[in-house]
Amino acid sequence: EVFTFNSVNISVQPSAKVKNGAPMSIICHSDISKTTDFQLKRNFTFSKDGKLVFMTISDKEDAWYEIPVAKSSDTGDYECTVQADGKRASSNTIYVWVAGMTKPILTADKKEVLEGEIVKLRCELPEEAPPLEFFFRKIKTNSAPKEKRVPERNQNFSEMEYYVEEGDNILQFDCFGKRQVKSGWESSQHSNKTLVTVKEPFKKPTLITRPSNNITEGDQIEFECSTVVAQMRDIEIIFQKNRIILNSVRDKKFLKYSTVATQEDSGEYLCKVEQGAVSKTTKLNVFVSELFPKPTLFASMTKLDESKDLILNCSINGFRRANFSILRKSSSGDILLKKSRFLVIKVNVNDTGSYICKAEVKGIVKESKPVRISVYAPVSKPTLSVVSGSPEVVLGKPLQLICHSVMGTPPITFTFYKGDQIRKNVTNDTYATFLDEDIRLNDNGGYKCDARNNHSSGVKTSNILNVTVIVPIRGASLGSVPYGEVEVGSDTAFLCSVKEGSWPIDFKFFKKTDHEVLLHEVREYSDRTIWHKKTMKRKDTGTYYCMASNRASADVRSRPITISVILAAWQKGVIAVFVLTAMAGAGAVALWWFLRKKKKAKGPSMEMSGSALAPNLTSEKLTRPPSDGNYYSGSGYIEDNENHMKSTDESKGPDLESAEVDYTEVEVSTLDPHRAPEQKGTETVYSEIRKTNN
Repeated sequence: EVFTFNSVNISVQPSAKVKNGAPMSIICHSDISKTTDFQLKRNFTFSKDGKLVFMTISDKEDAWYEIPVAKSSDTGDYECTVQADGKRASSNTIYVWVAGMTKPILTADKKEVLEGEIVKLRCELPEEAPPLEFFFRKIKTNSAPKEKRVPERNQNFSEMEYYVEEGDNILQFDCFGKRQVKSGWESSQHSNKTLVTVKEPFKKPTLITRPSNNITEGDQIEFECSTVVAQMRDIEIIFQKNRIILNSVRDKKFLKYSTVATQEDSGEYLCKVEQGAVSKTTKLNVFVSELFPKPTLFASMTKLDESKDLILNCSINGFRRANFSILRKSSSGDILLKKSRFLVIKVNVNDTGSYICKAEVKGIVKESKPVRISVYAPVSKPTLSVVSGSPEVVLGKPLQLICHSVMGTPPITFTFYKGDQIRKNVTNDTYATFLDEDIRLNDNGGYKCDARNNHSSGVKTSNILNVTVIVPIRGASLGSVPYGEVEVGSDTAFLCSVKEGSWPIDFKFFKKTDHEVLLHEVREYSDRTIWHKKTMKRKDTGTYYCMASNRASADVRSRPITISVILAAWQKGVIAVFVLTAMAGAGAVALWWFLRKKKKAKGPSMEMSGSALAPNLTSEKLTRPPSDGNYYSGSGYIEDNENHMKSTDESKGPDLESAEVDYTEVEVSTLDPHRAPEQKGTETVYSEIRKTNN
């Protein structure tokens, strides 16, 4: 017995789109080929969206999955699988859409509520499967329904709470659901309407006045606010005007408030009754007629000198019968000056301030607008000075002046003058400052300032302030006489000068070493100074410069000059004499040595020896090296000369112990070692010379 699956097909009756509540059948057909006609048991399995929904066993080719009442939850992808004797085959997938949703069921936890209470609603779609969306609607007469949406992903019902507001007399609620399908969103029918009756916990309050109309200032006015309460529990009545609470009561049905009417009492009044979260309000507009207008205060003058008479007069237009009083305003309270409509006072500075008058008729008191009275003391003669203290300024720098009046009622107007030109006007209390940024060398006109206020005495003028303009140092230079080279023991004059700068000028002379050495300083009322340095020494050789400064507080440094201190002419002559003397002595010693040697060599063969030695002596003298007695190098000569000078110095006693050692240059002539004609050359030879007072 051999068989094979040709195909497995799935279909829906009456169609793949079925109306909600109608019957439908899903049919699975298996096409099998067999060698003989034998009975074959087949296992049919139906699944929706991958989940098993129905299973049956049959030896027929078709199997039916009957759904007598289709619901929206039956929507989905269906597939069937057939198994027989170990073989298996599956159909294609077919999408079945059950159009429409079942009608939801709405219930409310209360059928009758009070204003301010909560109504809890429940909407259920028992035949639908989540995810779903629920929509609750609150329906009031003559108004559009208010809708709220609640998504539910895991259950087929939803709950919602509604707050019952004032005016919700009869409420209706309903709901509907939505689900998502392949073509979009599908909505259910609306549920049954649930009716909720609303009761008032209290009535809207009533607000009245006595008298009800024709209220005039001075009348006694009474307000009464009342309500009807279902339950006298936590009830509160509040009476307000312009958001200000005038009165309030608790656990009572009415409230009273009375006052003497004034024009300021005109306006809107509000009576509010509150119980829990419920609040009800009633408004009432009240108009109070004017009994008499506000008084007016007149002053003879608003600005006057001290010791003058001030007259104050209080009046009411078209109304004379009133009680008047004149007062002065104060931060600690109004000060009563006189209970009258007239006031005359001799003023002083302390009387400056604001004044009012009050008028009283039938217990109604009205106040005038304040009048500002200013009493002025005359300004004193101002003083003008430089802020920094010293009446001077550096050229190019700003100058700040201050003008001050010790006496005088503010505000005071100060006027600054430079020469005869007005430079600035400043109004302040007791002083003013002026900054002059245009300082020039020829600013010699002086400064002054005026001060004046509202006193009739007029303007007071300060003394003229003359300010010294200090010119900073510029172009310092240093020179000397002699310049460049100076002989030992001579004097040198150093001249330090500046191109410009205000006197006095401080001059300082420095010598450059490893650190700056101050040699001389002096203050001069001149643009130059001369410093005489006595008895120059070899150690004074070096670089010099000078610095100049004045009250501008800026040091200006000159370019450096170099001074070389050399030996004097007479010192060079002394050295030359010593050198020539030494050379003559050396020649005498050489001649003595030669004659002595010749005398020792005389004997029996004197003539032959003499004739034999003569050419040898000549040859020896011709070939003698320059280092022998007839030629002196500079260094060798210095050593001999130094030894000679030292011995000479030692013989002179203690007066020369502290003598200074100087060096000089001399010119010497040397003899040619080969007895050639005398040549003159120049060599630099250094020797030590002890300098004494002689």
